[in-house]
Amino acid sequence: MDESSMVGLLGRVTGTVGPGLVGEVIVRIRGGAEHFLAYPASARERIEVGTVVTVIEHLPPRTVYVAPAYGS
Repeated sequence: MDESSMVGLLGRVTGTVGPGLVGEVIVRIRGGAEHFLAYPASARERIEVGTVVTVIEHLPPRTVYVAPAYGS
């Protein structure tokens, strides 16, 4: 999977994402669901467990930057 193919996918926070934290999200991909380490796209933002997020950037193999998926 190339880096750009994950950008725009939706996921759900399973471990709080925020400043000074390495969070976790689960993303539906490749016919299943996979966990990724997650950082906030906005360095000061805190995203709580259960929040639906959009993948903004993917750093292979298992790290993503995310933002809340407003309006989803």
